[in-house]
Amino acid sequence: MKYLFTLAFLIGCTTLFGQSDKELVEATVDKNNIKGHIYFLADDLLKGRETGTQENKIAASYLANTLRSYGVQPNPETGTYYQRFDLQKVSPAKQFSLSVNGTSYKKKVALEGQRITYKGEAVFLGYGLEDDYNGKEVAKKLIIIKAGGPDTKDAQAAYALREQKAALAKKAGAIGIVELLKADANIWNFIDHNFNADRIEIASNEKQKSNGFTHIWVHDEYGSYAKELETTRSITADLMSSGEMKTRTSSQNVIGIVEGTDPKLKNEYIIYSAHYDHVGVGQPDATGDTIYNGARDNAVGVTTVLSMAENLAKYPTKRSALFILFTAEEKGLLGSKYYVENPVLPLKQMVYCFNSDNAGYNDTSLATIIGLPRTTAEQSIKNAATAFGLTAVDDPAPEQGLFDRSDNVHFAAKGIPAPTFSLGFTAFNGDVTKYYHRPGDHADSIDYDYMLQFFRAYVLAGRTIANNPETPTWTKGDKYEATGKKLYSN
Repeated sequence: MKYLFTLAFLIGCTTLFGQSDKELVEATVDKNNIKGHIYFLADDLLKGRETGTQENKIAASYLANTLRSYGVQPNPETGTYYQRFDLQKVSPAKQFSLSVNGTSYKKKVALEGQRITYKGEAVFLGYGLEDDYNGKEVAKKLIIIKAGGPDTKDAQAAYALREQKAALAKKAGAIGIVELLKADANIWNFIDHNFNADRIEIASNEKQKSNGFTHIWVHDEYGSYAKELETTRSITADLMSSGEMKTRTSSQNVIGIVEGTDPKLKNEYIIYSAHYDHVGVGQPDATGDTIYNGARDNAVGVTTVLSMAENLAKYPTKRSALFILFTAEEKGLLGSKYYVENPVLPLKQMVYCFNSDNAGYNDTSLATIIGLPRTTAEQSIKNAATAFGLTAVDDPAPEQGLFDRSDNVHFAAKGIPAPTFSLGFTAFNGDVTKYYHRPGDHADSIDYDYMLQFFRAYVLAGRTIANNPETPTWTKGDKYEATGKKLYSN
């Protein structure tokens, strides 16, 4: 009898430890669990999980307690599952008016909005780039320019140039910029929602001095304002703003750890990350819905990481795991920005960041990995996707700059290989933009058979990378290869 018991025990152990990584993934990643997480995070009661709100904190509590229930260990710095930090809430001016040559500009936002009252001369300066200042006197005047540049006129390019344009204007002594943005109504509604609502930035302990400068975007949908001013010799402007108000608030990243099993490799960590915030409440859609639920963006990404945490807590890999669920991604990647400047463990121990972020999907046969060929883990990710009936593909819309638009980019800039695992899409349009930052992004509009494949592929890829004897790196010649070598040589 004793020998029979011993034999049964050994057979049981052999079965457990002989399971493949694929079988271990299937043992924990369950469709009902997936649905439970997404339906909760995208519920109307959380009002879009906007950073700085109580609903965002409720979401963080849910995530922390989910990690606790799995047996994931907390943030080693605090003994809790949180990394709290101060933010600054910037509220737009309550009084804000602008007219040029008697025409009132109604659709406008302040990118930089100090208290100002100005009535006087304005100067039209093309795109407001360095050569446009030649021979022009703009000191103590308002500058009016076109958004973007000669070859890049879209809103994303215009936003990327804002600091450069503001610096040139300040150097020339201008009191401010009015920038005319040619964009369709959908793009402008998104801009309006972000800038004519409270916005968030990381708080500074230094007392900031007002420089009296203002930077305004005006919606010039068809370019008619710019076209008229280009041929107008005398321009006068009447600008009044009560100025933006700044108040302190706080938010939190959610952090957990699972230690690896290999005596040596456990000192290397794979980061599994996603942002859990969304954009809150905003303009109603055709149905009158005002809550931007963010099921795809990014309850799906969060659930990807939770699926990884549940699996690794039960079946650890050779390398250790650091789970980070970021706040304030929608406010400018602030949670990840704060983290990389205040890491709870040395960054040089982080050998890979496997981020998950999403807009939507239009092909359920794919998993789209932003930056797939940029790291040596490419084949591991492809194999994992194939194992669950999917094909892993690289970013099909490089014009969108998606690699630089999610939390992974802050880790990449430090030298850590950091792709983003996303739902399958062949172009950034159609069913992707239909739900992206829209009130219709509800949990009940998602294909959960596809979700099961998607989550299992992510978890298997993570396990494969974390168990591989070879440490993943940037591929040769990548933009961040040299930074990575410097980080890991220290």
